[in-house]
Amino acid sequence: MNKISIIFISMFCTCLTVAGQAQNMIQASSFGIRSNSFENASQGIKKTIEFCKGKPNVTLVLPGGRIDLWPEGAYKRELYISNTTEDDTLSKVKNIGFLLENFKNLTIEGNNTLIVLHGKMVSFAILNSENVQLKNIRFDYERPTMSELTISSVSPNSIETVIHPDSKYLIDNGQISFYGEGWKSKSYHAILFEADKSLMKYSSFEPFSKSKAIQTSPLHVTFQGHFSKSSFRPGDILTIREAYRDNCGGFIHLSKNIKLENVKMHFMHGLGIISQFTENISFSKVIVAPQENSGRIIASFADCFHFSGCKGKILIDGCLTSGSHDDPINVHGTHMKIMAVAKDKKITVRFMHHQTYGFEAFFAKDSIVFVNPQTLMPVGYAKLKTAKLINKREMELELDGELPVNLKIGDCIENITWTPEVTIRNSRFERTNTRGLLLTTRRKILIENNTFYRTGMHAILIANDASSWFESGSVQDVTIRNNTFEECAYNSAPDNYIIAIAPENHQLVNGYYVHRNIRIENNTFKVYDRPIMTARSTDGLVFSNNTINQSNLLNAGTNESVFRLTACKNVVIQKNKFNTTWLPKITLDQMSEKELKTDVKTLKNK
Repeated sequence: MNKISIIFISMFCTCLTVAGQAQNMIQASSFGIRSNSFENASQGIKKTIEFCKGKPNVTLVLPGGRIDLWPEGAYKRELYISNTTEDDTLSKVKNIGFLLENFKNLTIEGNNTLIVLHGKMVSFAILNSENVQLKNIRFDYERPTMSELTISSVSPNSIETVIHPDSKYLIDNGQISFYGEGWKSKSYHAILFEADKSLMKYSSFEPFSKSKAIQTSPLHVTFQGHFSKSSFRPGDILTIREAYRDNCGGFIHLSKNIKLENVKMHFMHGLGIISQFTENISFSKVIVAPQENSGRIIASFADCFHFSGCKGKILIDGCLTSGSHDDPINVHGTHMKIMAVAKDKKITVRFMHHQTYGFEAFFAKDSIVFVNPQTLMPVGYAKLKTAKLINKREMELELDGELPVNLKIGDCIENITWTPEVTIRNSRFERTNTRGLLLTTRRKILIENNTFYRTGMHAILIANDASSWFESGSVQDVTIRNNTFEECAYNSAPDNYIIAIAPENHQLVNGYYVHRNIRIENNTFKVYDRPIMTARSTDGLVFSNNTINQSNLLNAGTNESVFRLTACKNVVIQKNKFNTTWLPKITLDQMSEKELKTDVKTLKNK
């Protein structure tokens, strides 16, 4: 190699020694990526990433400032993503900003770079990779697919609004429509943000669609119609999007040991960051929120962090979610329905929800449980010899052993090998119209030192179903401690319980309990209403040493049950401090008082 070649290579790659290992430092700026140029850097990012392939212990350093990415020149992959893939014939090919595929020991040092995406793009996808770290980087959309308008005045015949500068719109023949880079809204799903109380409430865009829109000045639009029965108030902010899910914010699939640190997602189109069949995931100081001083309310089109069929350990530490149209965190598996049973120990199973299909959900040597979809009761266990996807909707599984005697078509199966241990701590969840956390995994769950601030529905929901979303499965070891719950569940009245343990077992089986071993201790609840916890089909439930303080945020509803228990066993509710004007009441349904140990005096049997 001549001297000129050595100099040329050194422009791209600097070798350092870190902890005894050679560390290749690759500068993205060497591939023509310039900060604040507002040019399309997609091709340069591709070249940079391809240069990193095959090199050990690579750190790719971004230049800082702003980098713009367009679909033109970007990575493209057909991706089938849990809870995101709509059941239609439209293309599932995604435009991807950073595609990290088949990498090992890679770090992307963002250097606080702001990546601005144009059109509908996945910020990053980590596929079939191991030991990948993404740090100190920010992502946003030039034109978020969420449109926002602020109501400035209301009268019986008109509503005056101010459209957010990022929300491109068109008024044609008195009708308003929203558009962006390569798209135009065809439907309008609306959530109202009451700014004075920081409440996210379900709403409707229909009153505006049925009225006449008039441009009065730049970004100021008056809607003329019939608003005498509307509940809109000056200062309210209407956030609007299509309900169709055709994308996600980030995607992590079939990977291991993935870490996101100091990553900011200022807007994500679709279902947030989705981790699918990945082992060991750590999110540290990951923030989902609009940029400061942007004036925007929403940062995620749907969920923020979604985990489907993962295993190993999931750690969420020091994170913030603020502004989403769906749940901040959802951790679950997938129930698939048995469609055929053959004599050669083979079964055919099918994805049942219209937004989840097209990927392998079982692998050879995985352990599975057969589940009755009505009772959620296990009817047998097995290990897989082979597993293959035979079409986008179905898999063929060969058992390593005998089929359960009582197995029948219509039963469901869950992959219990791919179930994670979950820790969520030191984080804050706010500005969402739905729940805070959805958790269904049979391994250990720890939720501690978090703040749940005015989540529209249950702050924590432990479900499990095999008939609607088909999100599995049972929990067996849950600790919820030292958290603060502030005025949650206002969208769920009269069942506005802050914590809901609500498996969808449509038939109760005497002596069988879907969930077990759940401890809720040393938390602080600030409540405007009485409902705090509801539980169904749970064995071993402790609610103790919690403090409940009263708030006057909203008027109390009609539900007087502070605790509602249905078909539970071994329940302890005691040593809680109620700083309220009302006394706690427990309602029991399909269970006896013998299954409850409590110092609450008011009991009601339904």
